[in-house]
Amino acid sequence: MKVLAFSDLHMARNRAADVVAASTEADLVIGAGDFCNMRQGLDEAIQMLAGIAAPLVLVPGNAESVGELTDAAPDGVHVLHGSGMTLDGLRLFGLGYGVPPTPFGAWSCDLTEAEAAELLDRCEGADILITHSPPKGYGDVTSQGVSVGSTAVRDAVERIQPEFVFCGHIHDSWGYRGSMGRTQIANLGPKVHWFEVNT
Repeated sequence: MKVLAFSDLHMARNRAADVVAASTEADLVIGAGDFCNMRQGLDEAIQMLAGIAAPLVLVPGNAESVGELTDAAPDGVHVLHGSGMTLDGLRLFGLGYGVPPTPFGAWSCDLTEAEAAELLDRCEGADILITHSPPKGYGDVTSQGVSVGSTAVRDAVERIQPEFVFCGHIHDSWGYRGSMGRTQIANLGPKVHWFEVNT
């Protein structure tokens, strides 16, 4: 299966246009959160992705709540947050929001490590784990050199051992590729990223 994945569009119309154009070649498109800015403009941001004909799976970032994203998503778009689904034999599980809580203030949708762990415990298995926040120690380093990823996500990756983890959130680590055991981890950012996934 040919999967196109991205994160952190933050209302960037040109980046969204690139994703839509590339999506004609995709069997599945995955967006790992932060489609708008500070809870503003989500309907417009989702409208920018309206040309995607392939199945579309989204998780909320810290810039939009799961309720807001579910309300904005058109029929047929799948929103995952503490939940999973199977598509053409491919097992997906998603967890949105900032983990651990960000310093950005009241607008940011965040989870504590304990809250994230409780939601991730629902996942018994997945081929692709989609999280807005990266696992601690993988694609999570800020410009100040600080590792700010999630221990709950890291623990879930070690337990589930998915083929892929797609994340975003930490802008300074966009484009990161690494691995934890058999799991490939990608901090995506707002570019077109292609992955071949076996089903």
